[in-house]
Amino acid sequence: MRTLHISRRAVLAGTAAAAAVVSPPLGQGRAQAAATPATSGYRWRNVVQGGTGFITGVLFHPSVRGLAYLRTDIGGAYRWDDRADRWIPLTDHLGWDDWNLLGVEAMAVDPAHPNRVYLSLGAYTQPWAGNGAVLRSDDRGATWKRTDLSVQLGANEDGRGCGERLLVDPRDSDILWLGTRHDGLLKSTDRGATWQAVSFPAAPSATGQGVTLLVAVGRSVYAGWGDSDGTSANLYRTFDGVTWEAVPGQPAGTAAKVPIRAAYDRHTRELYVTYANAPGPNGQSDGSVHKLHTTSGKWTEVTPVKPGGTTADGSADSFGYGGVAVDARRPGTLVVSTNNRWSDIDTVFRSTDGGRTWTSLKDRAVLDVSETPYLKWGADKPKFGWWIQAVGLDPFDSKHVVYGTGATLYGTRDLNHWAPQIRGVEEASVRQLISPPTGEAHLLSGSGDIGVMYHERLTASPSRGMASNPVFGTSTGLSLATAQPSYVVRAGWGDHGNGAFSNDGGKTWTPFKTQPDVAKSAPGPIATNADAGVLLWSFGTANPAHRSTDGGATWTEIPTFPKGAAPVADPLDPTRWYAFDTTTGTLFASTDSGRTFTARATGLSSGDTEFQLVAAPGRTGDLWLSLKGSGLYRSADGGATFTEVSSCHASHTLGFGKAARGASYPALYMVGATDAITAVYRSDDEAKTWTRINDDRHQWGWTGAAITGDPRVYGRVYLATNGRGAQYGEPA
Repeated sequence: MRTLHISRRAVLAGTAAAAAVVSPPLGQGRAQAAATPATSGYRWRNVVQGGTGFITGVLFHPSVRGLAYLRTDIGGAYRWDDRADRWIPLTDHLGWDDWNLLGVEAMAVDPAHPNRVYLSLGAYTQPWAGNGAVLRSDDRGATWKRTDLSVQLGANEDGRGCGERLLVDPRDSDILWLGTRHDGLLKSTDRGATWQAVSFPAAPSATGQGVTLLVAVGRSVYAGWGDSDGTSANLYRTFDGVTWEAVPGQPAGTAAKVPIRAAYDRHTRELYVTYANAPGPNGQSDGSVHKLHTTSGKWTEVTPVKPGGTTADGSADSFGYGGVAVDARRPGTLVVSTNNRWSDIDTVFRSTDGGRTWTSLKDRAVLDVSETPYLKWGADKPKFGWWIQAVGLDPFDSKHVVYGTGATLYGTRDLNHWAPQIRGVEEASVRQLISPPTGEAHLLSGSGDIGVMYHERLTASPSRGMASNPVFGTSTGLSLATAQPSYVVRAGWGDHGNGAFSNDGGKTWTPFKTQPDVAKSAPGPIATNADAGVLLWSFGTANPAHRSTDGGATWTEIPTFPKGAAPVADPLDPTRWYAFDTTTGTLFASTDSGRTFTARATGLSSGDTEFQLVAAPGRTGDLWLSLKGSGLYRSADGGATFTEVSSCHASHTLGFGKAARGASYPALYMVGATDAITAVYRSDDEAKTWTRINDDRHQWGWTGAAITGDPRVYGRVYLATNGRGAQYGEPA
């Protein structure tokens, strides 16, 4: 998930306004809070992949068996349903304007009131991102009340695995504490309805971490501080909820480190703190674990293994420490995790004697990823994990341990056998969707971080896992030959090639024999023409596109192709190609199989790289152009002229599916706006009229990357989200 440079935001005076609404609408502002629910009766579900994103926090409720919460960096929060054995998404109601709130900075539960749960939301602290918000619920997240903050939070920035930064005060359930990146410590005395900045001994930095963790220690509250200058304190506490002080005697060598997480053993009155020399999840090369006896004030180092050694192959064994959790039933029993340990692979250590001795649970672990095979990443077997900063220990079962990774949540019930405990969690940032007209699979998807998947079933993680040969980290292009749909090509970021083709609809793949030199540093969108005879591959605005007529064995430059544009093949005529130059608002076309391109319609719009051009299936020269807030345009003459579609005033992404009974034109599916509401729509009459097919409970933040209908099933639509995977809707 993307990590961006951090900028400073000053705390605004006064309190944040409280908004007692379940959710904001999609669209142009909070004034349309009473958006009309969909009347078409669609049922929405996730296409199952199984996790696929960074689990940044997991929190067992201390007083209710089987109740837990999970947070992600861009995909919202979840509650564990113990009876159904799956996670329930809690933030799908957040809409288009609230895309930034799908990043969950922190979670908090109230030990005295089991139905209460709190979330602090906000993915970025950049100038282009909005302020954060706090959600509060009295029914375990079934409904929410919301308070907008005057500060920004950074759930998808460095330090997103720290925490929790949100805490219910142990002395008073009406009081909540919220740590921020750049605006100090906030406090609420009305259960999160309003917030005020409070005095704190340390001053925020413009580029630091601020408050990294908050933890209750008896009736006191401790706070980790991530902006230490290397000599000052980085752990503070308050006994009365008013005055904060540095914790005395902090261990030598930790002042230059970031306190990542902390856990309190109430039986032994010891606080365990993990440290690293960077907030993570990347960039850590040193770390330690210490415990504080809170009654005597004595500190003891209990680091399981010190970083800095060498592995069997001679490489440096550098890493930090991340997660920590204590056993509520057994005094002195706890688990901690390493983080960013790439050479010798991260692990979870367990101690039953207060950290004097440790056992690495990785060493005897048996991993079963049969339910989510992609976790093998093209290898023979999965690795124990990476980016382990979220660790949980069930307060009612000492052998039930879970830990998050960059793609899943592993769990064990016997400390030996591990399997993903991830059902219901889908966090992929989906970039491309194809629904083939024939074959076993109804869907192929391309995503950030996890490449391309072949979905032979929508209700189970693909049995083949990620597309391999080569494996891609992030997919940049996916295309099917309309007259020969068994032929598919893909492009992306890979260590062993950046392009591949399939002759069996995406089941198996073969890398191109060669690739342009620029492909390794700038792989972009790729497309095949209707009969699979020509490939066009684009490489960004600084590089010329390339063409192949021999399946990727050789490539030649296309000087007349607009740099950075996505190639679009005509669905019927294999000699015709199209491309929209977003910088000039010009439609380019080729009638010689992509050898040369000439300008046709001009002055359409310019300046945005996310404009989308699509061709209607089964027709020649029938083009549709989504220009975001500038609307939707259609050409019936191969791009020579375009006419504005008057039925909608905004169009972000458009796709086609099987026609309605009695209709001669494919069904259209769009993420856009026909009035003030940006939503998901279907049209059965060539965009003359539209029906909204999602509702206020199913919005998933930003959904502007891709949408497509199923050419074999009328009414079924597949929707790409940025953090909630691929959704599919069907008439109920």
